[in-house]
Amino acid sequence: MSFARMLPGLALISALCVGGCVSEAKIESKFDPKLAEFIKTEGTAIVEGHAFLKNWNGRAMHGVGEFAWLIPATPYAEERFKKIYPNPNVKLNPVAAQIRADTTDPLYTEYTRRTKAESDGSFRFEKVAPGSYFVVSSVVYKESRDDIFSQGGSIYERVTVTGKETKIIRVVLNGQ
Repeated sequence: MSFARMLPGLALISALCVGGCVSEAKIESKFDPKLAEFIKTEGTAIVEGHAFLKNWNGRAMHGVGEFAWLIPATPYAEERFKKIYPNPNVKLNPVAAQIRADTTDPLYTEYTRRTKAESDGSFRFEKVAPGSYFVVSSVVYKESRDDIFSQGGSIYERVTVTGKETKIIRVVLNGQ
């Protein structure tokens, strides 16, 4: 096949890659369930949050119906987050250039909690035990129904629960 005949196909592959490439980050750490078992303990704290991103014109796009995750900040999770969100000043992993872990220890997900966000992107975790956590959700949207590629991505914040909280711990997930 001639290069000229391959060109339209190569252009399509290039466009798809620009609109949504996925790269893999190698995770070296091993998951240790003992370091995450505090998530299975019943605590007294409430972690409540809201997931949103601003689109190009400043309009808030909410994480409607997306899962929100509460993840113990173990060394395994720390490495994952450093590699999936490589810029410490940006807490967004965009869909246009998605970075994923090359593998995930099956036990890792057993030591997390998840809930679904409401129609305004809000979510809530009750009876949270003391510990350090990552709170993660996604905001994925299209500017118009004619758009081919989605925008947004996964976003996170870090929270620490001391067990001495007298108020709800509020978290805003907005990628900053």
